[in-house]
Amino acid sequence: MTAIAQLEENRTVEGVYAVAKKQRLRTKNGAPYLALELVDPSGRISARVWNDVELLDGRFGEGDAVRVLGRVERFRDSLQVDVRTIEPAAEVDPAAMAPAMRRDADEVEGFLEFLIAEVHNDGLRGLVTKVLAAAPLRTYPATPEGHHSYAGGLLEHTVGVATICRELCQLHPRLRPDLLLSAALVHDVGRTRELGPPPIFQPTEEGKLLGHVHLGLRMLEDAHAPAELLHAVACHHDVRAARTAEAAVLYHANQLDAVAATRPVEAP
Repeated sequence: MTAIAQLEENRTVEGVYAVAKKQRLRTKNGAPYLALELVDPSGRISARVWNDVELLDGRFGEGDAVRVLGRVERFRDSLQVDVRTIEPAAEVDPAAMAPAMRRDADEVEGFLEFLIAEVHNDGLRGLVTKVLAAAPLRTYPATPEGHHSYAGGLLEHTVGVATICRELCQLHPRLRPDLLLSAALVHDVGRTRELGPPPIFQPTEEGKLLGHVHLGLRMLEDAHAPAELLHAVACHHDVRAARTAEAAVLYHANQLDAVAATRPVEAP
C-alpha cells in the first residue's frame, strides 16, 4: 500500500484512501469522467477516472474509503492519479483517513494545557476551559483549504496563535495578557461547528450560513464571555473593526501563524 506522500510520477499506485471530493464531469468531446480528490493521513492528491465511468461511479461516494489501483501522472505541475480500478474498502474507517498533523497531537495538547494555565484570571481561565472542552480541536482543520488544512490543524494553529500572543505580552507589558491569551485560545472554536466530520469536513448548514466567527461568538456568549473577549474574537479577520489593542494584536498573530505555515520557504 502506498501513502499519498510517497507517490511518484510514472509509478503504479495501489492503496486505500478516502474520497474527499467527487464530481462527475465531461470532457470537451462529451465523454463522462470522474474528478476525485483522494486523501490519507499523509496528504491529498487529485485523481481521475476516465474508463468504465458508469460502472465505477456507482460503487462509492464522497466520504467513503476506497481501494485504488492506478498510475501516477503529472498534470500542470502537479501529480495526479489515473485510476484504473476503484472499489469500496468497507473494513476501513474513512474518518481515520483524513490528512493529519505531522506533530504529536498529545504533545501539542500539552502545550495547549500550559497556555490555558497561563491565564491567571479565574473567571477567564474557567471560561476558556469550558469552551475548549466542547470544541475537539484535534479533530478539525484550521481552514478547510488553506493554512493548517488537516485534522489537528485547528489545535496546532490555536497553540501557535496563543504562543505568539503570550510572547508579545512579555515584550509589551501594556497589553492585558489574560484577555489576549484567552481570546487567542478560543478565537477559532467556531470551526468545530462550521465543519462536518472527517475526512470531507464539508460545511454544515449553519456553517454555510453563519461561518466560524459567528458560530464561535455564539459558543462564547453561551459561556457568558465578557464583551472585550467577544470583540477580539469578532475582529480576528477584520483589523479595521478592532477597537482595542488586544483585538488588533490577535488579528496580526492569526495572520502571522497562517503565513508562517503556508508561505514557501527556499531550501538552504
